[in-house]
Amino acid sequence: MKQVIQSLKTGITEVAEIPVPNVSSGSLLIKTSKTLVSSGTERMLVEFGKAGLIKKARQEPEKLKMVLDKVFTDGLKPTIEAVFNKIDQPLPLGYCNVGIVHEVGPDINIFKKGDRVVSNGKHAEVVNVPINLCAKVPETVSDEEASFTILGAVALQGIRLVKPTLGETVVVIGLGLVGLMTVQLLKANGCRVLGIDIDENKLSFAKKFGADVVDLNKDDPVAKADIFSRGRGVDAVIITASTTSDEPIHQAALMCRKRGRIVLVGVAGLKLSRDDFFKKELTFQVSASYGPGRYDPNYEQKGQDYPIGFVRWTEQRNFEAVLDMMATGAMDVKPLISHQFDINEAEKAYKLVISNEPSLGILLTYPGGIKITNHSRKVLLSNNNNLQKSNNKKIKVSFLGSGNYAGSVLIPAFKAANTELISLASNTGVSGVHLGSKYGFLETTTDSDYLLNDNTSDAVVIATRHNTHADFVIKALKNKKHVFVEKPMCLTLEELNRIESTYSSSNILMVGFNRRFGSLVQKMKMLLENINGPKTIIMTVNAGKISNDHWTQDSKIGGGRILGEACHFVDLLRFLVGGTITDYEIQFMNSSTKDTADIQLSFGDGSIGTIHYYANGSKSFPKERLEVFAQGGILQLDNYRKLTGFGWPGFKKMNLWQQDKGQKACVKAFVDAVSKGHASPIPIEEIFEVSRISIKLANK
Repeated sequence: MKQVIQSLKTGITEVAEIPVPNVSSGSLLIKTSKTLVSSGTERMLVEFGKAGLIKKARQEPEKLKMVLDKVFTDGLKPTIEAVFNKIDQPLPLGYCNVGIVHEVGPDINIFKKGDRVVSNGKHAEVVNVPINLCAKVPETVSDEEASFTILGAVALQGIRLVKPTLGETVVVIGLGLVGLMTVQLLKANGCRVLGIDIDENKLSFAKKFGADVVDLNKDDPVAKADIFSRGRGVDAVIITASTTSDEPIHQAALMCRKRGRIVLVGVAGLKLSRDDFFKKELTFQVSASYGPGRYDPNYEQKGQDYPIGFVRWTEQRNFEAVLDMMATGAMDVKPLISHQFDINEAEKAYKLVISNEPSLGILLTYPGGIKITNHSRKVLLSNNNNLQKSNNKKIKVSFLGSGNYAGSVLIPAFKAANTELISLASNTGVSGVHLGSKYGFLETTTDSDYLLNDNTSDAVVIATRHNTHADFVIKALKNKKHVFVEKPMCLTLEELNRIESTYSSSNILMVGFNRRFGSLVQKMKMLLENINGPKTIIMTVNAGKISNDHWTQDSKIGGGRILGEACHFVDLLRFLVGGTITDYEIQFMNSSTKDTADIQLSFGDGSIGTIHYYANGSKSFPKERLEVFAQGGILQLDNYRKLTGFGWPGFKKMNLWQQDKGQKACVKAFVDAVSKGHASPIPIEEIFEVSRISIKLANK
């Protein structure tokens, strides 16, 4: 299928061939008929992409600080690689979609196949959208009109925050699409409206919709607002402009009466003057897009609606309200359509967006000829001359998952290990096409079953979300494939038991416990070989805070941070001691998030280990430190860059130019074992042991 994507590195916008997505639980698969280009938001994205690195950094000062902190802790080269990997990822554009439901996810009964719906789906021939971000289109509303629904909900949410009453005076600063719809909705609400802009065409539209107007090229907006409000000051100001200037908010404060309200829907500078707000006791609020539920994963992704008795207007209910306004004629968006382009001409549409040529509502239209089949869920990558899967002697590897870690670490490592990359599966298809083309995969797909059943690949790498690992591991093992799965291998003891019963020694099953393969860790292991007595090991992990609503914190999806990441360090201590873990305990600082804890491990040879896994520290401090005490000597490893011996016979220090967490060596060891028929680089008994203990620790 065709989809519009943009490079954050170059700003180039293109129509790419992407695999059709699968319908997911709680979602709709929609065949698109029309999408609307959001000229404000999407223009900013395109201009950001076209900006140079220095200008990008100036626009994102907080992220620049994060980059500088990473340079200090991890070194320059890995930081540069991380930054370039991040901005190299393509961005799918669009969020104003209209189409026909092709398929509904499991357990959905409020939508059915054939329904005409709006959604915040992308500019793509087929989109997969969660149900709370969709709404049915009334029969009297055309597709062209319905494509304005999402932007209309943005306007409506700003109005809901202002809480206007009949007869109040409200100023709208910025008369783009959102501003002009705001004008109409305010008029429908019985308000007197004053629209402000510099564009004569937009001012003309505002007049037609019943607003008084101020041309910033000619008039003083504050003086005009004073006259408009009969000298009392306006009741409220809604800012729908997009600017870096602080002037709109300053002017809004001057226009308002005492205890007036200001709501920012667009973008503006936020250097507020205390005097502006203090003397009048003004209120200021920033609107969050479409309404309540926005950015709440429980509402948007999991489909958990808010009770109507407590939250009357959600994102979805705002969509419905806007569609109702269109159906009754209270809001007319047809005059706002200035251009229409076929999806194949989307690049022309975006050239128009960033040009000085006048435009308002730019629609993309879709011929509707795409047939959704299993074949449409894979794409042969055009940069590969050999479109037939070759028969050379390299190990053939396919990937499930194309997220950040897979794209920045695992795929490059497997490429460097001289493998042949066959298929790359991703949820949306966009990252699969990008990374597949970049690293020379033969094809990309959104069909995981196709990839697992394909008998071409010798090995499968599983780098998806944690809750999918167990089923994918089991399916791959049943298909006689070698498996490299990112940690954790699974989330429950029941899943672990299923994997153990499926596993056969004829295939390698390896978890990405890469720390043990780091060059300095390997040096520590060598130095410890001469120690016969028990050891004391302290692992300090400055894990850093992750928001509570991040998927890794969800026990059913990510398993929590102890299982999701601290398992690395259980394996590392198990490796260095070289003996079975006989006892284990954990103490959490906070039982609600369970991301800050002390873990105590006891080993069969009398060794003890402590893992301090803390999420409440500073990012300016190195992330990981390992200390081993044994027979009067100490080994200290700082962030996998510096190893120091204290009182250690024959060893003082060893430094690296850059951090080495062992990812490349871990992958190479797996590939070598598969190609040469050797045993797994990590004994399967240790993998099962560490996995079992990590699951139990996380659930204590």
